[in-house]
Amino acid sequence: MKPKVLLLAKLPAALAERLHLHFDCHDYAQLASAELQALAPLMRGILATGESVVNREMIARLPALEIVSVLGVGYDGIDIEAARERKICVTHTPGVSTDDVADFAMALLLSAARQVVSADSFVRRGDWAAGRYPMTRRVSGSRLGIVGLGRIGRAVALRAQAFGMSIAYTGRTQGSDLVYRWCPDARSLAASVDFLVVCASGGEGTRALIDGEVLNALGPSGILINIARGAIVDEEALVEALRERRILAAGLDVFCHEPDVPAALLALDNVVLSPHMASTTGATVLGMLELAIANLRACFEGTPLPAPIEGISPAAPTEPYAPPALETAQRASHRADL
Repeated sequence: MKPKVLLLAKLPAALAERLHLHFDCHDYAQLASAELQALAPLMRGILATGESVVNREMIARLPALEIVSVLGVGYDGIDIEAARERKICVTHTPGVSTDDVADFAMALLLSAARQVVSADSFVRRGDWAAGRYPMTRRVSGSRLGIVGLGRIGRAVALRAQAFGMSIAYTGRTQGSDLVYRWCPDARSLAASVDFLVVCASGGEGTRALIDGEVLNALGPSGILINIARGAIVDEEALVEALRERRILAAGLDVFCHEPDVPAALLALDNVVLSPHMASTTGATVLGMLELAIANLRACFEGTPLPAPIEGISPAAPTEPYAPPALETAQRASHRADL
């Protein structure tokens, strides 16, 4: 019999079929309470996303649970302590989405600085006939600050170098292998740059890290970009800073209470908003799904896990996971009509 897996992730039908090849899958959103109660003792795995909540209560309701496989990099919605107590493996899909997320960070940065969305509306309204669009903010040669210089932060830095930007960063530790300028905290970093890109991990340690004080330090010509986690930015403080023009603009792909976006943010014309889509290209989603499936299969088969979360899994990987070649993944994703 195929292992039973509870799906907290919504996938296109073509990709869901890949899961059904290996597992007996049950969509949590479609299960009635009685059905879930009957299936709970048999559920051996959970497929979650970076936004899913797998709390202590859910873990307790699934006595046969062996693994939570996260389709994504972040896992701050998973109760790691509860999983550790039960010796439940927790895995994720790092590295697969790095390039797409870094690309999107630069897309938001350019859109916010050069006011691409507003300029598009300007043309569509016919306002061009009355005069040229106002001047916008230069990107090339500017100063970029990165909060969190992990895989994605480094990929953003690499792209920024192509724009001739000077780069500084802050994070938990100073990297000995880095040539970029180090700042001890987010406030001092913000005070010394033109653009502040948030790439840090979520969780209690970074909640509201970008607060009113940091935004004030960024200043009236500064621009904030967030492609990490919504909770890292104090949303109320950001709204006030944008409204009062204490910062110039922002580009946001993540929010505190997704998919709900505050009406105050929607009303502002100096912020670019996107629906948490930085990693959702066909190639990346397919690659993440393949790694999530590999994590599940390894757990059920008792083999080393390809991508365990450090300190939470009893098995260790024998070698790093290599995502599929980009062209191969793109062809497969096109076949899946993503």
